[in-house]
Amino acid sequence: MALRNIRTIGDSVLNKRAREVEDVDQHIEILIEDMLDTMYEAQGVGLAAPQIGILKRIVVIDVSPEGDDPIILINPEIIEQDGEQEGSEGCLSVPGKVGIVKRPNHVKVRAFDMDMNEFEIEGTELLARAFCHEIDHLDGHLYVEHLEGQLMDVDQLED
Repeated sequence: MALRNIRTIGDSVLNKRAREVEDVDQHIEILIEDMLDTMYEAQGVGLAAPQIGILKRIVVIDVSPEGDDPIILINPEIIEQDGEQEGSEGCLSVPGKVGIVKRPNHVKVRAFDMDMNEFEIEGTELLARAFCHEIDHLDGHLYVEHLEGQLMDVDQLED
């Protein structure tokens, strides 16, 4: 498929609410394949359609160690959350930067799959963080709105 350009902070599309997907047609299937290719190429763990300029409620996530277990969420919504975790978070749309963000430690999401079958999925730790982060993108929000402290350069963490 094709790699898409990732929109970066300051691009107005990142601040808009994405529209629900009514049905999965060939265009949506191609979009999802392109999103996966783009996420993997950029070495990310998640990507929301608005990050590539498409205002559709679609998210792809892969937190597996091998990067070979993608989760595809269409019209996702968080239906439960509990606990708390605080940790370093980055974003493909905020390149070279990281910040400390508090998120729930456990999240349950309701979404649709590629056949528009509704399902629920739960995640803890990194997956819970990814669910929250990517679903925020669908509502026009970036993680920098939730910072505990200042945004830092990635290389500041490595020192």
